[in-house]
Amino acid sequence: MINFLSVEYKDVLLTVALTMVSGLSIRIMLSLVKQRWASTYHHTMSYTLLPVITFIITKVITGNIALSLGMIGALSIVRFRNPVKNPFELVIFFALITIGISMSVNVKWGLLLVLVVDFAILASYIFEIIARKFDLHIFSLSFDEGNSNNIIEIQSSNKINHLHESKFLLQYVSHKTSNEFHYRLASKSKIDIENIRKKIENNEYVQNIEIRFS
Repeated sequence: MINFLSVEYKDVLLTVALTMVSGLSIRIMLSLVKQRWASTYHHTMSYTLLPVITFIITKVITGNIALSLGMIGALSIVRFRNPVKNPFELVIFFALITIGISMSVNVKWGLLLVLVVDFAILASYIFEIIARKFDLHIFSLSFDEGNSNNIIEIQSSNKINHLHESKFLLQYVSHKTSNEFHYRLASKSKIDIENIRKKIENNEYVQNIEIRFS
């Protein structure tokens, strides 16, 4: 019979709780830097439970080669068919698994990894904010990253050169038969979208402007 009041199991339960908090801290940090794809219920539970599951698996197979081989065989049946939205999401899942493994070996290594991941996420966000104050856009956007971006769509009867050289994400389609240009630009900042609108609203070639704020 397992004695959960023993010192050994108290340490295990404490580490399990610490592992759950570590995964949850990454989820909270992603929300703070406005990575909305991580704010769903499914992501929250994944970030909380994945490190713990990995921790328990590592504990169970430690020092038992036969059990390790059996566990590998059992886990090989599992297939993750949920599409990953971007490489960063895949890195986060890998980090969560590594946190669970690290916690089972040495809690200090697990906590160090959590601190490094949280710091890297926050530092990149702060750096981006500072860069924007100097009109520098260090990160390009992707419409497939899972974040809601502010979008402006422009229909023009002629090519607008400065839109082709825009620092923001640009998708455009030109129709040779009608000689029309359709531009689509996105930015995380509403101010950026408003500045684009002000620059082109008086352009004689612009036929229509449509703006969608997230």
